[in-house]
Order: sequence, then structure tokens, then C-alpha cells
Amino acid sequence: MPTYETLTVSTPVDHVRILETNRPELANALNTQMGWDLVHAFEAVAHEESPPRCIILTGAGDKAFCAGGDIKERKGMTDGEWKLQHAVFERMVRAILDCPVPVIAAVNGAAYGGGCEISACCDFILASDTARFALTEVTLGIMPGGGGTQTLTRAVGERRAKELIFSGAPFTAAEAERWGLVNRVFSPETLRDETIAVAQRIARNAPLAVRRAKSSIHRGGQMSLRDGLAFEIEAYNRLVPTDDRREGNLAFNEKRQPQFQGK
Repeated sequence: MPTYETLTVSTPVDHVRILETNRPELANALNTQMGWDLVHAFEAVAHEESPPRCIILTGAGDKAFCAGGDIKERKGMTDGEWKLQHAVFERMVRAILDCPVPVIAAVNGAAYGGGCEISACCDFILASDTARFALTEVTLGIMPGGGGTQTLTRAVGERRAKELIFSGAPFTAAEAERWGLVNRVFSPETLRDETIAVAQRIARNAPLAVRRAKSSIHRGGQMSLRDGLAFEIEAYNRLVPTDDRREGNLAFNEKRQPQFQGK
């Protein structure tokens, strides 16, 4: 398992990987190195011989998931240096969005600016009831550039997204759940265990089927209904000749738990 300067990696149960942003002394702020570490951690999944079946992305400590970009690192940057750094963050966003396996954000604290955008790039969010979210970029003379104008809008709708992005105002985990950004809210003490339980349930299912379902939801949602249906059926048909499809059917008829191999 690779090691990173700004991330810790662990496997709490079979087939589930936790990636934890690990700069707690700086509220897990996103610097250039963390951007590169996240790029590698997510891009590598597609090339692993035995990849995880589900990934949890969370933050070290109990104060912050990721408090946004590291403003201190950006102090004194030229325009060119700023753009070069942001190109790393743009690649990071694509790496998370394009990860072939499900990614759950376990938001354990502040998710501001880029931290909010990172969480919104994940397939869904589970949050601590003490978590707070905000897209604060306009208060700093910029705008969301890590997918926020797209992912937030798709989650909460255009009018709500406009209010949140134009104002830069923070909002609670309960509000995020009510608006559709967060799936469920837990106490700080139970968030990790509850997220692992969800990830473990996903990981018990046929990994090829879950991957195809993720692709169909993500890509199909950007197509017309007819094109989305065609994409879905193509994905479905690719599962018919797999060993996992045969195992799932056999296990059901034999009244036992299936043993999926991802083949």
C-alpha cells in the first residue's frame, strides 16, 4: 500500500479503503502536495490488480474534513504559479469523479471551499452532525473551481446553489441533508463506524456490477433518457457472461451468501 505525505491509508475491513487527509494542525487544508497525493490515490485504483471495492474519504481529527485551500501556501504566488497549482486541483477533481469504485465522503468537521468541493465529488456524503459546509471562494475574490458550480447544483438545484455560492455563507450538516447534498447525519462518535458499515455492505456486492451501476448513474444522468437507457443496457449486457453473475444466481438458489470474485 503506498504512503503519502498528506494522506493516511488504511483497510479497516476487507475490500474497504480509508483515505484520510492528514494535516490536522492546519485543519487539513488543501495544499499542492495534498492535491498530488489525492490524484495518485484515486488514479491508481483503475490500475490496481486487487483494487478496493469501496473507498471512504475523511479527515484526520474531529475538527475538519478539509477547510479549503491552504491560503498561506498561496501567499506571494504569481498568477502563473497560481494557475499551475490549480491545474493540479483540476486533475484531482477529475480523479475523484472518475474513480471506478464507489467513494463515500465521511465529513467529520469543516468542509469549506475546496473541502466542500472535494466532498461533493464523491458518490455520496455521510456527515457528522457537527460538520459545516461552505463555498467561500467569492469572499476571496475567486469562485469555485473544483467542480463546485457543477456538483453542488446537481445535488441541491440551481436556485439553492446560487444562494450558497453567491453568498459564501456556511450551512450545517442538517441543512445539507435537507437540501440533498448529504445522505445521512450521525453523531461524531459514530460517523466512522456507520460509514464503514455502509462501505462494507457495498463491498459485499458484486464489484463488477457496482462499477457498472456507478457508471450508468453518473454518465446516464448527463444524457437524454433514451441514450441513458441504451447506455444502461450496454452496461447490463456486459455483466451477463461474468462469473459473478453466475455465482449470484447460484447462491440465491442455494440459499447462501454469494462469494463474488470480481470476474
